[in-house]
Amino acid sequence: MDIALFSPSSLFSEEDDIPTHEEKAETQESYVERRHHFPGTELIIREFSFHQLNANLLWPGTFAFAEWLVQHRSCIEGRHAIELGSGTGALAIFLQKTYNLDITTSDYGDQQIEDNIAHNCRANEVPVIPHIQHTWGNKFPNSDPDWDLIIASDILLYVKQYANLIQTISFLLKCYKPRDRKAVSASPINENAGDVVLPWPAFLMSWRRRIGKEDELLFFNGCENAGLEVQHIGSRVYCIKLKGNEKSRNQNLIKETSSQACLGGK
Repeated sequence: MDIALFSPSSLFSEEDDIPTHEEKAETQESYVERRHHFPGTELIIREFSFHQLNANLLWPGTFAFAEWLVQHRSCIEGRHAIELGSGTGALAIFLQKTYNLDITTSDYGDQQIEDNIAHNCRANEVPVIPHIQHTWGNKFPNSDPDWDLIIASDILLYVKQYANLIQTISFLLKCYKPRDRKAVSASPINENAGDVVLPWPAFLMSWRRRIGKEDELLFFNGCENAGLEVQHIGSRVYCIKLKGNEKSRNQNLIKETSSQACLGGK
């Protein structure tokens, strides 16, 4: 078993670590298990040598995001969360193991990804985390999403997928129906002085893969055009929430007694 060689807060160099032709030629069955140091714990994570959508490796942004979440623990306390682009499942496993966070993983519709996350859960003595196979922009399997916190790290890699990603985020936020409807008007966040207060629902995102400013604006402007509000709340940490009018619309949907469900995606 290998030990991870980069530090938790390390960043990739200016040149993205794009797999070489030789690396792509390796079979997906080739893998290595590494010990990775997260805040206060160590996880054993199996990583594959290659995956067409980069769901094979644990990226440095995951560690930086974990550190931020530890420093702002109130952001995740009592939340019902889903992670987009879970990859190896390491961040979700860390949050479930350390804080007993109620979390679901999700990623591209590939059984290998789901099986590998389940393997990593068992390797770290964590109950297998629920997983949803979903390709951004497609109809979401759950037509009544009840996750009040959506998280993701290092997923702004493919510009061509921004529109699909925004469509999925918009669906999860706008069609959110809480398990307990009282949560809509409640104030569940521990509002300690200087702490970050997140709305319900919220999309919390961090990344460390360097992308160009123009690409960054494409994503954020796309969010704004979709009726979402972007807030910069930390070092490369962003909260995306419903704009005022969309929030009112969301609350009205929750109050409806009609059985009609929101439909997400294409």
